[in-house]
Amino acid sequence: MRLALFQPDIPQNLGGAIRLAACLGVPLDVIRPAAFPLGAEDVRRAAMDYAALADTVVHDGWSGFRAAQAGRRLVLLTTAGATGLHEFHFREDDVLLMGRESAGVPRDVHDQADARIRIPTAPGARSLNVVAAAAIALGEALRQTGGWRF
Repeated sequence: MRLALFQPDIPQNLGGAIRLAACLGVPLDVIRPAAFPLGAEDVRRAAMDYAALADTVVHDGWSGFRAAQAGRRLVLLTTAGATGLHEFHFREDDVLLMGRESAGVPRDVHDQADARIRIPTAPGARSLNVVAAAAIALGEALRQTGGWRF
């Protein structure tokens, strides 16, 4: 199981994702460009001392990320997903892709995903914070695949 962030917009969310990945033992892929320097103080503050524990790989762009993940199923979390998280069957080698906070992913990236899932939310709610959504999805994915091994 891997977590991937597509061109993150908010440094604190990247820091939170680094901490999440470190705590769950899940590798994190960061797909550039980001809207901020990846060494930004806000990232370090949010990641705290977990950056050293995280297995983080930075990719210079979408094509490099796709080449590095060849053969893995790409599961996009999107508010436009047709399948609810609770209905989806994860595999232990899935890559969970989170879009930009401001705009999700572009249509071509959306179309390349092998699956598009959504986390059901209450009526009138637009979306969850990207790291909160990643935590919910990773929790379910790890539960289904026996990934809670600590």
